[in-house]
Amino acid sequence: MPTYSAARELLAPRDDVWAFLAEPNHLSDWWPGIQGVQPDRRGLAPGARWQIRGFGRPTYVVGRKPDVAGTLVFLEVKRPEFVAWQFVNGHIDVELRLTEAGANRTRAELTVGAPFLGGLRRSLPHKALTRLHALCQTGAAA
Repeated sequence: MPTYSAARELLAPRDDVWAFLAEPNHLSDWWPGIQGVQPDRRGLAPGARWQIRGFGRPTYVVGRKPDVAGTLVFLEVKRPEFVAWQFVNGHIDVELRLTEAGANRTRAELTVGAPFLGGLRRSLPHKALTRLHALCQTGAAA
């Protein structure tokens, strides 16, 4: 299974980043391809299942990018430092680790894996963290 990782320093305290990530409606703000989220009543908790709407786009090599529409299941949650989930329909495994990187700074490490020829792009973790960084930057400037 191909696995790709990226890391980025975010301009916000770890607890603030965690609070942002724990809000289901923010997932579509930073995760590429997600248009909407319908969480279950448990929110961000082990075993929680969120229904997501997304889209895949045609590519010339594999057919389609992974379609993230369907169900997201949280496998492990360790507040405020680690969360692991799976996009069930595409068998895409995700791990996000948050560590304190100084005063009002958080280091985010994102690892994404999918089955071989599943359409996973090497740039996905970097793109997601770039979007998350931009949102944290906006919050820090406010």
